[in-house]
Amino acid sequence: MDGVIYHGNRILPGVPEFIQWLHDEKKEYLFLTNNSGYTPKELQQKLARMGLDVSEEHFYTSALATAAFLKEQAPGCSAFVIGESGLFNALYDAGITMNDVNPDYVVVGEGRSYSLDTLTKATNLVLNGAKLIGANSDVSGPIENGIAPACRALVAPIEMATGMQAYFCGKPTPLMMRTGLRMLNCHSADAVMVGDRMDTDVISGLESGMSTVLVLSGVSTPETLKTYAYRPTVVLSGVMEIVEQARAAK
Repeated sequence: MDGVIYHGNRILPGVPEFIQWLHDEKKEYLFLTNNSGYTPKELQQKLARMGLDVSEEHFYTSALATAAFLKEQAPGCSAFVIGESGLFNALYDAGITMNDVNPDYVVVGEGRSYSLDTLTKATNLVLNGAKLIGANSDVSGPIENGIAPACRALVAPIEMATGMQAYFCGKPTPLMMRTGLRMLNCHSADAVMVGDRMDTDVISGLESGMSTVLVLSGVSTPETLKTYAYRPTVVLSGVMEIVEQARAAK
């Protein structure tokens, strides 16, 4: 959603028209967001404050994907968590308890609770045997006045200090993509992945068998494309061009 639908608290141009078009054309759609900080309800309310009417079932977050992964791997496990309400709520709902003494996992998402103290705590818990999990592999994300470090950048110091590699649960992992398609009751050949990142959005769509649209309203630029060996199906300036091209094709 960051860089595709909004920057911070600012809706991007053409987004209201795009969402209205989805409704008018009766398109099934899902926002797959790597931001682990918000619950689906909070995302619904955030968009409502910006004037967009999108119901709660249209959101699936990396926090939910992380909780589903841990529940499948180790039901009833415990975790030391660095993150926001979206991540904590998803883990609680999956039956995962909080533990800062001898957890099974250290789970890192984006969040203001990240500090040298929490980083040091996480590092030593991993050294003592906890497995390291990242909610997503985004290195940075767009904000109103630039970019902010995202989950992959926050996990990196723990990896470097411990020599352990994290497992990341959000896009582009197949787990999140399969769940999204299942929620839409849709085959990959009939789906399109729209995003602003080559390294998560486009590659996840490509490897899942979807058509892909890269929008240049977030972190990617035309120069970004030159650094990857794969290409999106279409490159557009923003989501409004999807509506324009669909109408022009009729």
